[in-house]
Amino acid sequence: MSFPDGFRWGVATSAYQIEGAARLDGRGPSIWDTFAAVPGAVANGDNGDVAADHYHRWAEDVRLLVDLGVDAYRFSVSWPRILPEGRGRVEQRGLDFYRRLAEALLGKGIEPFVTLYHWDLPQALEDLGGWRSRDTSYRFADYAATVHEALSDVVTKWVTLNEPYCSSIVGYGEGRHAPGAREGHGALAAAHHLLLGHGFAVRAMRANGAAGQEFGIVLNQSPTVPVTDSPADVAAASRQDCLLRRQFTDPLFGGTYPDELTSMFSEITDFSFRHDEDLSIIGEPLNHVGLNYYYRLHVADAPHREPDPAKRTAHDIGVDTTQLPDVPRTGMGWPVEPAGLTTALTDLKARHPDLPPVYVTENGCVYPDTETFEDDDRIAYLRDHIAAAEAAAAAGVDLRGYFCWSLLDNFEWAHGYKHRFGLIHVDYATQRRTPRASYRWYRSFINARRQDS
Repeated sequence: MSFPDGFRWGVATSAYQIEGAARLDGRGPSIWDTFAAVPGAVANGDNGDVAADHYHRWAEDVRLLVDLGVDAYRFSVSWPRILPEGRGRVEQRGLDFYRRLAEALLGKGIEPFVTLYHWDLPQALEDLGGWRSRDTSYRFADYAATVHEALSDVVTKWVTLNEPYCSSIVGYGEGRHAPGAREGHGALAAAHHLLLGHGFAVRAMRANGAAGQEFGIVLNQSPTVPVTDSPADVAAASRQDCLLRRQFTDPLFGGTYPDELTSMFSEITDFSFRHDEDLSIIGEPLNHVGLNYYYRLHVADAPHREPDPAKRTAHDIGVDTTQLPDVPRTGMGWPVEPAGLTTALTDLKARHPDLPPVYVTENGCVYPDTETFEDDDRIAYLRDHIAAAEAAAAAGVDLRGYFCWSLLDNFEWAHGYKHRFGLIHVDYATQRRTPRASYRWYRSFINARRQDS
């Protein structure tokens, strides 16, 4: 395969999904603790109180990473574990936990890639408005600077936000994720303030002056495909693309918001949350960008759910994304279309020629388990998507790494523990870890790559 020397092979996780220890060592509540306690919000009433108990079993998980043979591990820091009230008092026990983890990884030749925000906003800040409020952008920068100052001697690769689309539109517009709101203006304000917080955070971390630091952001990038070539479906696909991708990529890498975004939502917001200087802050130069890909979106035109424009949420843009193509699907019903990963990477590069180096920071799937954990479907999925990433690299995308989602089975947000993405099976009753066949396949693949390079 035509990946460059130094290409990183890794796996990814996030704090709330695996750590557990929700009330230990001074950790404060997050919006996901609150959301999971709402009846019906999460499948089976599940929550992240224990999850995969990584907070206690991290050393065992590092040994599994070493055995897997990866040279990079992407994990996230829990904001309420560091700043229980979201600001002010720093919980040193939280910082010590992540230092132990980072030092153990480095000692085994595995590079930490640290994500500062993977959706677990401190509840204390949500009580003050959450990401609807501009002040949360400033608080995020303070938090980022705190973690960076404490860990910059053991971490050089930093990610500010994971998938701001999900934090804003799914969390504040669609209501499927924490904090469970269904808003128009508020959700769009959240999207903007997430990007603003990202820019402030990068500036704050750079101001610390530590050497060799690299900063980026992670975006979910599902290419949109109209289900027919009718003008209505083509226009609907463009609206979906604007909401999911260009709302974030254009200000980050193009210095502007798309005009289509403004016209789409002029009836539900006045965009008063945008200030004149914001785009220059959002567009702070980056060292890398992460791209998460799971599936393409097949889009048809559809009536608005809410007839009154003034009452629409930021998620209601008059599209239908439920018409799936006749292709294989994962255990979650997601279409398996590896070529979409190639498209996501090449499209982003074509739209923004000066794009910084790219990592595929999440890519993975769910399939039903067998008794022996011989997950051939997952192996095929990973093999074909890695080949699709190679095709994008061959087409000129400066691709620097691939991270499989995920190392472990985990709390899968509103799905609870129903779906399992892990290369390693977790028995939640005993916390026993059992590598699946896909774990062994990925290990062999990485070893073969090393021998070839």
